[in-house]
Amino acid sequence: MSRPEPPRWPYCAHGADPAADLVGCRGIHVPGHTACLAHLAGTDRDAYLAGLTPGASIDHRGTTFTASLLDALLNALRDPATGHPRLGEARFGSATFEDDAGFGSATIEGDAEFGSATFEDDALFHSTTFKRNAGFHSATFKGHAWFGSATFERNAGFHSATFEHNAGFPSATFKGDARFGSATFEDDAGFGSATMEGDAWFGSATFEGDAWFDSATFEHNARFPSATFKGDALFESATFVEADQLGPLVCAGRLVLSGAKFGGPVTLSFASRRLECRRTRWSQTAEIRLRYATVDFAHAVFEYPLTIAAEPDLFMLTYGRRLAEDLFPSAYDPGVRVASLRGVDAAHLVLADLDLWECLFAGTVHLDQLHLEGACTFATAPPAVHWRRWPPVRFTARRVLAEEHHWRASQPGAVPGWVPGAGRVGPLQLAPVYRALRKAFEDGKHEPGAADFYYGEMEMRRHADDIPRSERGLLTAYWALSGYGLRASRALAWLGTAMLTTIVLLMAFGLAQDTPKQTATGTVPVSGGKVTFEIDKDDPQNPTDNRFTGKRFERALNVTLNSVVFRSSGQDLTTTGTYIEMTSRLTEPLLLGLAVLAIRNRVKR
Repeated sequence: MSRPEPPRWPYCAHGADPAADLVGCRGIHVPGHTACLAHLAGTDRDAYLAGLTPGASIDHRGTTFTASLLDALLNALRDPATGHPRLGEARFGSATFEDDAGFGSATIEGDAEFGSATFEDDALFHSTTFKRNAGFHSATFKGHAWFGSATFERNAGFHSATFEHNAGFPSATFKGDARFGSATFEDDAGFGSATMEGDAWFGSATFEGDAWFDSATFEHNARFPSATFKGDALFESATFVEADQLGPLVCAGRLVLSGAKFGGPVTLSFASRRLECRRTRWSQTAEIRLRYATVDFAHAVFEYPLTIAAEPDLFMLTYGRRLAEDLFPSAYDPGVRVASLRGVDAAHLVLADLDLWECLFAGTVHLDQLHLEGACTFATAPPAVHWRRWPPVRFTARRVLAEEHHWRASQPGAVPGWVPGAGRVGPLQLAPVYRALRKAFEDGKHEPGAADFYYGEMEMRRHADDIPRSERGLLTAYWALSGYGLRASRALAWLGTAMLTTIVLLMAFGLAQDTPKQTATGTVPVSGGKVTFEIDKDDPQNPTDNRFTGKRFERALNVTLNSVVFRSSGQDLTTTGTYIEMTSRLTEPLLLGLAVLAIRNRVKR
């Protein structure tokens, strides 16, 4: 049997047994006695309690309290003017409270020491006022811990405390530092509407349930390094007046900053499954570095440059340590996805190394000034050929927006591959979005990326209901011939088809059978002397025998190739062949120009 360590103070030792418990009761002696308050004889206990006055200091370290004993003690300290207990220095270190511990509305004017105390049932400190330091380090709360509307006028220490059920600090006021480092919250923790005027320290704290910091105010530093949230971390409508950093921390659920306000420059570092920043406001520069997260940034407001970036490596902590990410499986993708930028003014927004496949852009302001850094990826059109009906449908590989996926998937007879969504944005709204992103890529000297968004813009214009039918017809022709001047293969295919058609038509109808002979007729006047000759040339004629010969193919090819570069072939053509050549000299150089334009748009920098 290991020998238990006796306490440092003179202790009661009631119930000590050399065979089972060498120490016994650890309660400190009541002044003038050799027993703790719990084991003090009835008359002596009554005399001690009767001698207490409101504001008196008490020391009951290690003592075990029942509900009746604690009530008797607090009643002896009750201030008649307020009707609430008023204590001087209160020392309850290592004490055990077997029933509800009701310190509600009490005032503790000196230091309050509850370090290593055990609360077997509920701990009720609602509206309690701690005039000096309050220490609950290593305390164990086995029931509900309720500090609603409590006031801590100096430092509050809950370092390494364990909360086995709900811990509630709603509307609590921490005028000094609030220290919850390495604390463990095994159920939900609520700090809603709490005010932390000093530093708030939650380093290495563990929240196994949901953590509520909604509408809380952090007037100085808000430190959560290496904090772990196994449920949701809710900071909705919280205010961070001077916080310069938040994190790095790990959150397996949602990390909600919607409606929160940041008053100074700040760096946010999160490894979270989802980050919600709807209507969040930043008043100074900010950097958000993330891992694993899907970010909803809809209607966020920021007046200075703000960067959202994916962190490729584990977050660095102090002394060279790395933030552990045990809450995420090793196979889980640490990449960062953006769900929405709707309603954001993107003039000062920088996105770096983010997945934008599912991002909703419609409604974003100044999208043309968006800065994209690193490897930001967009959704792509469905690959392969789809046999929806004749002819088959094939979409060229290009960057597309999630809203286009949603719109196309909602159309009747949509081909597989387009991802459905809840958005109701159509081509009329998407065309300016593509146009703005095209400009953003052009300003970033990323011409191939800009070309994809130009293609998307033209597609949306072609499908929009508000453009005239004639303009839609022109756009359809532009799309069919060259993919809006971006698909060189399509233009070259049409060019080859046109040249082949020209060759066949010339062989069939345009080339004369042979070169016509010149003839001369002369008229001799009766008087003799001068002779006049008239030179005539027969019209070229099509042959009556086989027209598709190698020699005629060579001549037709020569005519066609010359027509591509606007040169005359010098061949004798029939009347039909002349019109065929004229048509070829109009269409084929145009197709060649479209092919050259498409190649230029893909390689331009």
